[in-house]
Amino acid sequence: MKPRLRDLGVTIGDLPTGLHNAITDVPGVWVGHETVIRDNPTVVRSGVTMIVPREGGIWSDFAYCGVAVLNGNGEMTGIPWMDESGMLGTPIGLTNTHQVGMVRDSLVKHLAANDLERSFFLPVAAETDDSHLNDSDSFPLTEAGALRALASAGPGPVTEGNVGGGTGMICHEFKGGIGTASRSVETAGETYTVGVLVQANYGVRGDLRIDGFPVGRRIDTDIVPSAWDGEDQRESDGSIIVIIATDAPLVADQCRRLAKRATVGLARAGGYGHDSSGDIFLAFATGNHLPVGEAIHDVRTLHHDQMSPLIRATADAVEESILNALCAAETMTGRNGRTAHEMPLDLVRELLADWT
Repeated sequence: MKPRLRDLGVTIGDLPTGLHNAITDVPGVWVGHETVIRDNPTVVRSGVTMIVPREGGIWSDFAYCGVAVLNGNGEMTGIPWMDESGMLGTPIGLTNTHQVGMVRDSLVKHLAANDLERSFFLPVAAETDDSHLNDSDSFPLTEAGALRALASAGPGPVTEGNVGGGTGMICHEFKGGIGTASRSVETAGETYTVGVLVQANYGVRGDLRIDGFPVGRRIDTDIVPSAWDGEDQRESDGSIIVIIATDAPLVADQCRRLAKRATVGLARAGGYGHDSSGDIFLAFATGNHLPVGEAIHDVRTLHHDQMSPLIRATADAVEESILNALCAAETMTGRNGRTAHEMPLDLVRELLADWT
């Protein structure tokens, strides 16, 4: 297993992590992956990642949620109703751009097949573009694969890097993909967890920073070739999806506040939200229960002035999730022979040691 960021001696912020330093440290939040890698009849480097709140009970026990968008050249289904109602009632699927609709429809079919007593359903699926490594025009992912990702979701450590929806992704001109992190915070006399999962597929090499150090500027393309191999740098603007979970008792406007703070962590790592980037952030909170069919819900909420520890936790965990994705990802050659090289961890460790 490859080192994570903390194995390189880097700690983002001063808040403690959860047990696994993953989104699954939020009680009841599960993650599952389906990864598809093959070379025939076309080159496939893709997959699906599912984030499943409430141990799967999210279908009938909604959670408050909020969405924020830094740059909107991307897709996340379900946003209009989440904005209108402030509620999440679905697992969240992450995949490639051309098959986000298939993942969305697979969740609908799961609902129908399991008779979950819903007259209609607006599931959440989001995407980043893996077409530089994956023949996305061949539509290689299947409904059965999406449902396997859903069925495989569970607690515990989360596999990162070239897995699930992150399989074919490129980040800061290195191989990118799935990354995760968590923080434990104390506020209003209670302890809560904030967990983050990212699908990182954005960024220019020279912008990459690790804990403030401009690592990307110190790794020239003659040391590690760029995934773009001399092409126009605008190709690497890319996109990122950020999913934030917490067990704090938040309502919808407070979830939106957390979602906005993903921008802070992204900026620290070197993301700018360029014109061609789809930077979409969703935060949900399981600290309140919103059972389907009940006319009145008893709701608890933190006072707004108790939000600051959660805000800090979100920014730190987003930054670390991106860097964990870069640490975990492995060199991959895909469509048209393009190679996305892994970030050279031994060199990064040396650079950071010299800096500190």
